[in-house]
Amino acid sequence: MGKAGFGIGGAAGNGAVYENDKLVGFSKLSQLSLGFQAGAQAYREVIFFESKKDMERFKNSQLEFAAQVSAVAVTAGSSANVKYAEGVMVFTMQKGGLMYEASVGGQNFKFNGL
Repeated sequence: MGKAGFGIGGAAGNGAVYENDKLVGFSKLSQLSLGFQAGAQAYREVIFFESKKDMERFKNSQLEFAAQVSAVAVTAGSSANVKYAEGVMVFTMQKGGLMYEASVGGQNFKFNGL
């Protein structure tokens, strides 16, 4: 994922979607945010679904995250207290860049099956 902003921000990225260890399609993420923000960053995002119903919601491109969604930064021991929120669990890993952000907005996903 790539993200940048100065007052108005945006992010975009592509990913592979696996279900039961099998590649079932690809996804595109888009994000728009407004608020106090400056900088740019690159990161990875891994999303787990609690049930088949939650996965189907994603496949139907009905999954959206508010900017306030809590994601767990991947560090040693970070998975000890991780829980699903509304059927979704998100892990992020910083790849590079620097960004300060206090904003509102949301992420939208588009699923394309094989």
